[in-house]
Amino acid sequence: MISLKTNKILIVFIGIFLVLIVGCSTGVKSDEIKNEGNKIVVEKQVGEAGQYENCNEIKDTKEVQKVKDILDNISWENAKVSMGHPPNYRFYFENTNGKLKASEVIYALWISPNKDKVELVIDSKGKYIQLNKEKSAELFEIIIGKKLSNI
Repeated sequence: MISLKTNKILIVFIGIFLVLIVGCSTGVKSDEIKNEGNKIVVEKQVGEAGQYENCNEIKDTKEVQKVKDILDNISWENAKVSMGHPPNYRFYFENTNGKLKASEVIYALWISPNKDKVELVIDSKGKYIQLNKEKSAELFEIIIGKKLSNI
């Protein structure tokens, strides 16, 4: 028969073990995408496939936060995709000092043939998503500065 003292010690060790397990499991996911930086640099495809030039910079804090909110609330699919042509646009987050990108995450953006949706790919993470019409229009207008329907 287990003594009362041994029972109490066993319960304390189980409690500590459970606290450690729960504490360790709430850490950052290894594939989580962090969008750091206080401006967004946007590049447009020009000339030959794979050549890009800067076409927009978003420095407005509210606009940058809106883009972060949209990207943070996406249910990304794990997929390696092969598109028929290079992305129409690319964008990434950068600190305003411009020394280095805030992260190495580069978002590649394709416009759907109907010009009503955008598709995003993060090659380095193997992520893909096609946004619905509403989110596509909102993201595109912030990133590019034009309405998606006018492209």
